[in-house]
Amino acid sequence: MIPKEQFDKELELIIANAVREDVGDGDHSSLACIPENAVGKAKLLVKDKGIIAGVEFAEMVFAYVDPEMKIKTVIKDGSFVNYGDVVFYIEGRSQSILKAERLVLNAMQRMSAIATKTKRFVDLLEGTKTKILDTRKTTPGIRALEKWAVKIGGGENHRFALYDMIMLKDNHIDFAGGITNAIEKTRAYLKEKNKDLKIIVEARNLEEVQTILKSEGIYRILLDNFNYEDTLKAVKLIGNKCLTESSGGINEKTIRKYAECGVNYISSGALTHSVYNMDLSLKAI
Repeated sequence: MIPKEQFDKELELIIANAVREDVGDGDHSSLACIPENAVGKAKLLVKDKGIIAGVEFAEMVFAYVDPEMKIKTVIKDGSFVNYGDVVFYIEGRSQSILKAERLVLNAMQRMSAIATKTKRFVDLLEGTKTKILDTRKTTPGIRALEKWAVKIGGGENHRFALYDMIMLKDNHIDFAGGITNAIEKTRAYLKEKNKDLKIIVEARNLEEVQTILKSEGIYRILLDNFNYEDTLKAVKLIGNKCLTESSGGINEKTIRKYAECGVNYISSGALTHSVYNMDLSLKAI
């Protein structure tokens, strides 16, 4: 995962771009009918159930739009919420509340959905040594929010992007002329560029696992679309030589059995690309 300072910068960029996209040259609906100095109060109302996520992000949005707004948080990120719960109260200029409203709701609805789905996966893995990972299958432009939501739900983040970890997948291997060539070229590249990046290599079958194990310095082997039997064999072959990760079509019905094969991680793009937003509403009071 990228350093906190860089992650925070990603969040700042998301907020600035989202406000630019949504507000443009002004919120003319509010400007037209609400006095500039009018003040108001609103509450974030839950109309669903699950894990709430994005409260801290909402605080950042309100502060960006109008630093004089005051937020009183009732329920923190990562808490389970039910229909009718109030997550926070926001007080300040009415125009400012309305300007921030849609960005806060859009972000929190999606983040809460991701956190809720992640928590379901985490619960299914309880009692095993396996941890759930997200992927790069995120919505362009808001990856930081979606990966943050995975963490809130109890999952772990895979690499953030192409620059913070080496991941040699099937196409890299085929274009490079095989597994050993891809690994050797990668290690030479890292040495030449003086970069300290972890290396993950994808295996499509047990023969490729054996080939990968002949090379040194591999952080993790990704077992892609392996069945249970071959996953178990691969874990035994790998032993303590490096970490293991299962991926490829694993869902809520199959995740437990893959974990029981002994893999260290299971990665799932579904955490971020297949969720239904939590129903939330910002209501004036």
